[in-house]
Amino acid sequence: MVDVGQKDVTSRHATAQARIRFPAECAQQLRDQGFMTKKGAVLTVAQIAGVMGVKATPQLIPLCHTLPLNGCQVELHVEGDDVVVQCHVSCHGRTGVEMEALTGASVAALTVYDMCKALSHDIEIHEVRLLQKAGGKRDFQRENV
Repeated sequence: MVDVGQKDVTSRHATAQARIRFPAECAQQLRDQGFMTKKGAVLTVAQIAGVMGVKATPQLIPLCHTLPLNGCQVELHVEGDDVVVQCHVSCHGRTGVEMEALTGASVAALTVYDMCKALSHDIEIHEVRLLQKAGGKRDFQRENV
């Protein structure tokens, strides 16, 4: 684990995204059912799972620091046949929250898959990526977002 003890405490935040692509007929079925499956409300459960993923990041990623999180927002919306997850995380700390944002987006996407796999196994999770981060040595903003 990297020693961050000498770094300044600064305001840090990051946003990550994951995209879940459904076969067209599966996406239509989900829209018709209001994104409800036998397991429950897909988008709501995935949102909660994303927050839980953010909080569990240090237990899942071996060399991540435990951070004093200030906030976490996980949002899911439908774009055509895709569900798009965005996870925004913030803290005041000595290291960034990129891994927390990426983990939250990934766990939310995996939850969508789990809740919908009875409809199709041809669901794809892709474009798990950092969209932006601020605080620390350098900021990052993905182009074409």
